[in-house]
Amino acid sequence: MLTLTQRLNEPGIIILDGATGTQLQKLGLPPGMAPELWNLQNPTAVKAHYRTYIEAGSAAILTNSFGGTRPRLDMEGSGHMTHDINIAAAALAREAAGEAVLVLGSMGPTGLLMDPMGALTPDQAVAYFAEQSTALAAGGVDGIHIETMSDLREAKAAIIGAQQATNLPVTVTMSFDMHGRTMMGVKPEDAVKELWAMGVLAVGANCGRTLEENLVAITAMRTALPTATLVTKPNAGLPHMTADGTETVYDITPEIMADYALKFARQHVKMLGGCCGSTPAHIAAIKAVLQNFTPPSLEEILASNQAESTETVEANQPERRRRSTR
Repeated sequence: MLTLTQRLNEPGIIILDGATGTQLQKLGLPPGMAPELWNLQNPTAVKAHYRTYIEAGSAAILTNSFGGTRPRLDMEGSGHMTHDINIAAAALAREAAGEAVLVLGSMGPTGLLMDPMGALTPDQAVAYFAEQSTALAAGGVDGIHIETMSDLREAKAAIIGAQQATNLPVTVTMSFDMHGRTMMGVKPEDAVKELWAMGVLAVGANCGRTLEENLVAITAMRTALPTATLVTKPNAGLPHMTADGTETVYDITPEIMADYALKFARQHVKMLGGCCGSTPAHIAAIKAVLQNFTPPSLEEILASNQAESTETVEANQPERRRRSTR
């Protein structure tokens, strides 16, 4: 099987998987229960989850370990099982994927605030992520995927932890869900420059509020650092309850997701999947629409991005002038 590095050097886009938590809930995961606990308590369901995405066309799947750092598991009273939970997440994915599909070890935020806003120091954060990376590597992953980060320092700590603990390639995404910035105020342009400089294989955006906001973030990254390899896993919109209050639903259909997949692909994204609310049907639609897609040249994309940026600035000028006279 080709490595992640080799796959990224080939033409085309690596199709990732979609949501994990909502899909496991469809398989019976109790609401409010940490999905990671099922790696030990219901491995059959976790493997079934992995297989649905592989059957839908995912060329790489993420392990059920997003909340698998020790601090996050401590919140569930399961921190002492950190090593076993992460090994199981990776081993189950490896078993489902075989040698044909890549397995990426998912690592999300610790759930703690970095100092001085909180008590988590950079050294502690590095140690937590190194611990998780070690277990994921032992379970057989092909790479480490750091995702849904808001704090740039925590994202960097995760990268350092993964690089210290393993020789595996690392990819990283941040969530730009506050009108173009992360919750901690990080802009896409700054994120891509600082994270790419740390030797990761791909940088990008995931989760967020809307497909359009993720596209804006990816476009900003492409313009800010044209040579970067980009990855995105956007949400299928925002969740809301059905009228009878019995079910959480997402409004973005597979067809809409496929339309946006083409827009992401035009920005030369190399890894593309879905986040919250996305299903195997969304992934199948993405794969189908991208099967014969050939993106414009990078030069054309950068010129188009610049033109659109100029048009946006000019369109906003009248409003700015009106505000300045008030």
